[in-house]
Amino acid sequence: MPILENTFTPSFPFNIGHFNTIYRPLFVKDTINYQRKRITTWDHDFLDLDFSFTGSTSIVVLIHGLEGSSQSSYMVTTSKKLNDEGFDTVCMNLRGCSGEDNLLLGTYHSGKTDDVDFVINHLNNQYNYQNIIIVGFSLGGNLTLKYLGEYNNIPSLVKGAVAVSVPIDLTTSQAELCKLKNKIYLTEFLKTMKTKLLQKAEKFPEFQLDKKLLLKATRFRHIEKQYTVPVFGFESSEDYWIKASSKPYIPNIKHTTLLINALDDSFLSKECYPYDEAQNIANFYLLTPDYGGHVGFLSSFSNAENTWLEEKIIHFIKDKVELC
Repeated sequence: MPILENTFTPSFPFNIGHFNTIYRPLFVKDTINYQRKRITTWDHDFLDLDFSFTGSTSIVVLIHGLEGSSQSSYMVTTSKKLNDEGFDTVCMNLRGCSGEDNLLLGTYHSGKTDDVDFVINHLNNQYNYQNIIIVGFSLGGNLTLKYLGEYNNIPSLVKGAVAVSVPIDLTTSQAELCKLKNKIYLTEFLKTMKTKLLQKAEKFPEFQLDKKLLLKATRFRHIEKQYTVPVFGFESSEDYWIKASSKPYIPNIKHTTLLINALDDSFLSKECYPYDEAQNIANFYLLTPDYGGHVGFLSSFSNAENTWLEEKIIHFIKDKVELC
């Protein structure tokens, strides 16, 4: 029954979910010197990988969330903490998220695990690591869990994973995000997505985008109807949510895996807390702190004390994942 004990007890006002969610991207600023390597994909596009080397035989692949990048606060702080503990890291920028638009009309979506598989195989074939661990945040966590449960030919170097603040059931979590309590977050997501799609329309004039309708979009389904569904071949938004969700794949995961979802995460529905799966799958661990917000998990105004999430990730890797 690998449901882990909650050890996260933040002080006021970090015990307020929305405060914790907002504080990290606005006020937790750190820097890291990445070494960027661009790899060409099988479909003649590219992915930008941002490495931070320590000379380790183990590398942690970090995957960001919706409209994030390797520069997202949680990516930088986690990379630095992992480096301090002797791990190499590589931050996978999803297509169109590295600061430069990708070459194709298609970018990424919540269930596009073929890019994850491509990066893992690239690391397996081109580098001499003994261990690969995957850490995904939000959308990146959904990709992580889905990849582990979907693919049967995962390289043996992949030893385990951690997923944080993950909407594992997209049907209910997108409905949650569309509620009034999440209006500020949804507005920000839609703003950057609209900007990128308008750029795509200029780049690909054959792409039939209704710009006026796009600018009026107030829900994810409005953008999915114009872009995600036709470009990636889904039948509808509902079809996309079902097929891209990682929850159905969790029972198939063979690797030692931890999911951390805070109970006060306003992005997540009750379906995103898979207690039954954790109780019945020996290698799938679940941690549901009372507090933490969405990819927040900050304890106080002192940055020196705001390492609970990073330490929890590292402790799980060292304690539960069998590394060579």
